[in-house]
Amino acid sequence: METEHNVDDSQALLEQVNRALANATPLLIQGSNSKAFLGRAVAGEVLDTRGHRGIVSYDPTELVITARAGTPLAELSATLAAAGQMLPCEPPSFSPAATVGGMVAAGLSGPRRPWSGSVRDFVLGTRVISGLGKHLRFGGEVMKNVAGYDLSRLLAGSYGCLGLLTEVSLKVLPVPRRCLSISLEMDRARALSNLAQWGQQPLPISAACHDGQRLHLRLEGGEGSVTGAHDRLGGEALDPGFWAELNEQQLAFFDVGQPLWRLSVPNNTGVLDLPGEQLIDWSGAQRWLKSDADAEVIRALARTVGGHATCYSHGLIDSPFQPLPAALLRYHRQLKAQLDPQGIFNPGRMYAEL
Repeated sequence: METEHNVDDSQALLEQVNRALANATPLLIQGSNSKAFLGRAVAGEVLDTRGHRGIVSYDPTELVITARAGTPLAELSATLAAAGQMLPCEPPSFSPAATVGGMVAAGLSGPRRPWSGSVRDFVLGTRVISGLGKHLRFGGEVMKNVAGYDLSRLLAGSYGCLGLLTEVSLKVLPVPRRCLSISLEMDRARALSNLAQWGQQPLPISAACHDGQRLHLRLEGGEGSVTGAHDRLGGEALDPGFWAELNEQQLAFFDVGQPLWRLSVPNNTGVLDLPGEQLIDWSGAQRWLKSDADAEVIRALARTVGGHATCYSHGLIDSPFQPLPAALLRYHRQLKAQLDPQGIFNPGRMYAEL
């Protein structure tokens, strides 16, 4: 039975896609628009997924939940929390109205990412309307791969450029029995050195951030392991709400000012001399940077350590995502041509060539 919180609107979505194909009309896929600031602007007819919503199935004993793309992420999280479970990748919302489809399309993960995995790692299966006007199912509700590309996981982080996601099945996990956040005073170099060492040891760290003066850690697991780690590391108590504020970019660091960049760098990368104010996340693998420096300067610095940089300030530059090498761009274009031959889905959202 359909209610206002559980509506299968897939037929209407399929009809809109097929009309767009018939008329060669580009489509701007959106849910709540909470992540519209990421990527390039898209000119097209709006395709709103929010009418297609609801939890399709959820079996806490199987650790799998299936939801329609327009389902509010907050609703899915509340359903899991009521059963003592969670999405371990901690996807940020940036809005109370953020949707499950937008979560997968953006593929963004929170502070627990290095220890639990990304959004992509928890996608088991999807239903997708392709650029051939077909409503297809990929994967399933168990952890398995399919021949060729794992299309369900390719959709994570594709920003709607490969097809219209209508439904997703996700692996979930129990909430840790104990969670404790602590803060230790130390400089950036010492923090990165300690994190590199601790990463080789059985410490129950599930988040690590350095704000320039202090290293903030989250310890999660059994009572004994968390208590033991706290006794060993010491530190002052930290408000656990810090991690949600970091994840949702609500810390003072993220206040409007200089352009915001996200640098993804290899684990164990040391101190980087970056032109601006920086915040270290993901135990050093993610560096947030506020800087007026030229985009190529920032990206060149990221490349020197084997990383890349994404601009989070909308409209600042034409290519917010770091341009792809020629060979990789060719693969992206071939995949786009296979799944969206007319190029109607979010054209140019990630790269002008797509």
